[in-house]
Amino acid sequence: MNKPRPYILAETNWKAVKETDYTLAVLPWGATEAHNFHMPYGTDNFQAEHIAALAADEAWKKGAKLIVLPYIPFGVNTGQLDIKLCINMMPSTQLAILKDVCDVLSKQGINKLVIFNGHGANNFVPHIRELAGLFPELFICSLNWYQSASKIGIFQNPGDHADEMETSVMMNIAPDLLLPISEAGDGATKNYMLNGFREGWAWAQRPWTKITRDTGSGDPKAATVEKGKIFISATTSNIAAFFHQLATTPVSDLIG
Repeated sequence: MNKPRPYILAETNWKAVKETDYTLAVLPWGATEAHNFHMPYGTDNFQAEHIAALAADEAWKKGAKLIVLPYIPFGVNTGQLDIKLCINMMPSTQLAILKDVCDVLSKQGINKLVIFNGHGANNFVPHIRELAGLFPELFICSLNWYQSASKIGIFQNPGDHADEMETSVMMNIAPDLLLPISEAGDGATKNYMLNGFREGWAWAQRPWTKITRDTGSGDPKAATVEKGKIFISATTSNIAAFFHQLATTPVSDLIG
């Protein structure tokens, strides 16, 4: 059994918590949804929890006093309500959870929160705008871990769900939970016909069973363990530096 990591709340204890002056809380947030034929429903959760912990470890060793909270396993999946056991959480429910978390942090003197997102349909910007008015003493931000490093030069096939990148990452994090890559669909997708949607200046929710054949978006067949290792290292390094800077910088000095 490994020793408890002092920056992971679920593993640490009251003795350690009582003696530590945390300056930053990190809340991993994923989703429970189908990921093509070959990947587990908990992919977004495994990734968010794993990358957050790796980055927190690096930041902690450099002196940052941060704590990673237990992850939230359900995300916004209103475009996948007809896919069996894709569990949807409404944005309003997410806001209610965040209000309760922020209330605790605010009362206990932890004045920075990072919402560590691992699911593309989670959009915390409007939540943060509302929370800023309710908890002016808190600095609240969000990040998408999968956008924290460039994919260029690592992955050859574009995609944004159960694609080459996600498959490569999961080959490193939880390889025993993946079916052989030969079981995966090709991740082909359709798009809306109107130019505004295709050019990106208009937006509508994607009805997942209409735009995909296998719930994937992006061909995963070129995924490898090595590609995942490279991407995990790059994202972890960038996020760890961000965690350390945020944890050690007073809120009053964040803008200059």
